[in-house]
Amino acid sequence: MDCKPGFFKCAWNFLKSPSTKYSLLGLLTVGFISGIIFWGGFNTAMEQTNKLEFCISCHEMYDNVYQEYKTTIHYSNRTGVRAICSDCHVPRDWGHKMIRKLQASKEIYGKLTGYVDTKEKFEAHRMELATHEWERMKSVGSRECRNCHDFDAMSGNIQKQTVYNKHMKAKADGQTCIDCHKGIAHHLPKEYKDPDEE
Repeated sequence: MDCKPGFFKCAWNFLKSPSTKYSLLGLLTVGFISGIIFWGGFNTAMEQTNKLEFCISCHEMYDNVYQEYKTTIHYSNRTGVRAICSDCHVPRDWGHKMIRKLQASKEIYGKLTGYVDTKEKFEAHRMELATHEWERMKSVGSRECRNCHDFDAMSGNIQKQTVYNKHMKAKADGQTCIDCHKGIAHHLPKEYKDPDEE
């Protein structure tokens, strides 16, 4: 094959020319099997990044938010049901999950630049980080919370009546979980002002 026009043009011409050595069925079979292997590997890698061990593998998460989370009902409770990082911060459906993973890739930049690599830096940025997450959760109607908590599944017979009434009012007013439940799994920033107390 003559590659004088340039590498990319030569490679493109090679890829679009018909094969004289292999059958179309053979090429399709190899492509199909390769696609399955790639897709399986990709999904396996994505699921590995949803595990608690992955989330707390950097000291920024382990030393700060993980230590707070371990003291909450989402970590330890009477029923033994545990919500891990990805349950609250990563959507379950594939499309929204991929969008969220791309957004979260900015955290790699933060890790490389040392944006919150000490407790002091983390505390200095806590309000900013929390605000971003609250806005994200609000924009999707607290979708990840509703994987486990649903207004329609709440029982007025089991839940305290005042709490149940507040939940039903929130549902009627179009509120989402994050409107009332900031600081449920992590400490609130020192600068945070509760709108109900103002």
